[in-house]
Amino acid sequence: MCRDPMNLNSMSYFEAVVRLGGVAKAADEMQVSVSAVSQQLRQLEHQLGVRLFDREKRRLSLTIDGERLFQTTTQAFESIRDVRRAIMRQRESFHLSVRVSPSFGDGWLAPRLADFVRRHPQWEIRVDATPNFSDFATEVIDLDLRYGEGDWAGLHSSCVVDDLILPMCSPAYLAELREFSDDPLEQLRHARLIDSAKAYFRWNTWLPRNGVAGVAPNCPYRFDRSSMSLRLAAESAGIALESTTLAMDALAAGRLVPLSPAFEAIEFPAYWMVCPPRHANRRSVRLFTEWVAEAGREHTARARGLLADLGIRFTLESRPQLLPGE
Repeated sequence: MCRDPMNLNSMSYFEAVVRLGGVAKAADEMQVSVSAVSQQLRQLEHQLGVRLFDREKRRLSLTIDGERLFQTTTQAFESIRDVRRAIMRQRESFHLSVRVSPSFGDGWLAPRLADFVRRHPQWEIRVDATPNFSDFATEVIDLDLRYGEGDWAGLHSSCVVDDLILPMCSPAYLAELREFSDDPLEQLRHARLIDSAKAYFRWNTWLPRNGVAGVAPNCPYRFDRSSMSLRLAAESAGIALESTTLAMDALAAGRLVPLSPAFEAIEFPAYWMVCPPRHANRRSVRLFTEWVAEAGREHTARARGLLADLGIRFTLESRPQLLPGE
């Protein structure tokens, strides 16, 4: 009975010799010497304790035990070769699965994906829009495009899009507030505030950091989707403290306007490509991350230019600086 560990290396030599019909051909395929192949065959026979070949006048013919072993090994190695070919085909065709939050996926990523598809028409891409982060240990997802601080334990993260946050509303609602006062602080005291529940900068943080006193951060409208907050603001229902990343088109078209040049936009790294470290070396993940980062740089430059045209200054932060207890 064989008690030694199975020598798969010797079996691969054995399978090649029988499949190709000779030691020399096997040595050529495996790029080793003929003597190295012969040595591997002898080691395999010694390990199994049986003869696998009858050797007559420098010709090899399989014994019964050799025939049984070859039938098994050729099926096994052919299965391995099939899997390898499938993996190589998949690598060449670039299958990519991405998870992204619904608001960012619909409002920012989707309008830009056509550019990526034009550059890489052979790719197959699946985008899963959900607020839930991927469990990479149990789900078949290549990477997440996440909103956050970039410090997810055990995962590789790379910032791809900066965000600029400021209070904004419709021109009609701003005109309504100006009927009370030209002072933006007084306007805030009379305004209906729209709260984005999952944002890092919310009214209860933004108001005190901007020295706004006498304004209670009691928001009659609260949403867990930024897109809904912005939609309501554009419909003159109140002021949203929101992302220019998702409001860019509305700001450019004039459907939304900054509340006042008195309030700076806060810029910080907000959207991150996140994946296990082992995924980061995949060519498809690297190329997609580079493309998103390039689109992010173009977006940030456009956002800065647009806000400058509207008289808005901005302040840079390495990450959201929340008040104690937030």
